[in-house]
Amino acid sequence: MIKILDARFITTAVEPKGYPTSLAPEVAFVGRSNVGKSSMINALTGRKKLVRVSNTPGRTRALNFFDVDVEREGKRHLVRFADLPGYGFAKVSKAERAEWQTMITTYLEKRRDLKVVVSIIDAEVGPTSDDFQTLDYLQEAKRPILVVATKIDRLPKARRKPRLNDLAEQLSLPKEAVLAFSATDKLGLDEVWNALLNTVK
Repeated sequence: MIKILDARFITTAVEPKGYPTSLAPEVAFVGRSNVGKSSMINALTGRKKLVRVSNTPGRTRALNFFDVDVEREGKRHLVRFADLPGYGFAKVSKAERAEWQTMITTYLEKRRDLKVVVSIIDAEVGPTSDDFQTLDYLQEAKRPILVVATKIDRLPKARRKPRLNDLAEQLSLPKEAVLAFSATDKLGLDEVWNALLNTVK
């Protein structure tokens, strides 16, 4: 059983000198704009407004760091979340997009405390070319990846398991490597937390 004790915003950064100093293992969240990343972080931290949820894709323009105190089986853990800007169809200039790219790749390649990257895929839409590109990049960077399929509540219950199997096949991953999640119905919270804690501990 997972229990959230506290969650708080730490800082915003656009380059390494602004990253918070190391205290905790870090988990980065990546996904295309509008995939439900902010809602997912809010659900995992048990806070409604820790991360601002915007109807405008591409609102996150920096790296945002949050610390979460979580308890599992009586043992307390401190985990740091890094919320990365969404990629994909955000209406920004090419120059700004290139800046984002540099900011994200610098973080993913150089951050020593980064233990696992949560790659978020829309369960209904499936992986886009941007998602495939990001996963390829993360594998090349030798970063541990946890793939989470969000918005699973939008699919009928009978279609959920087959859909996860399809996604795993499309992404060339073992079936158990794709976890189902819904911020709306609070599905998959413990499963995602257990996978994260098993990776970072």
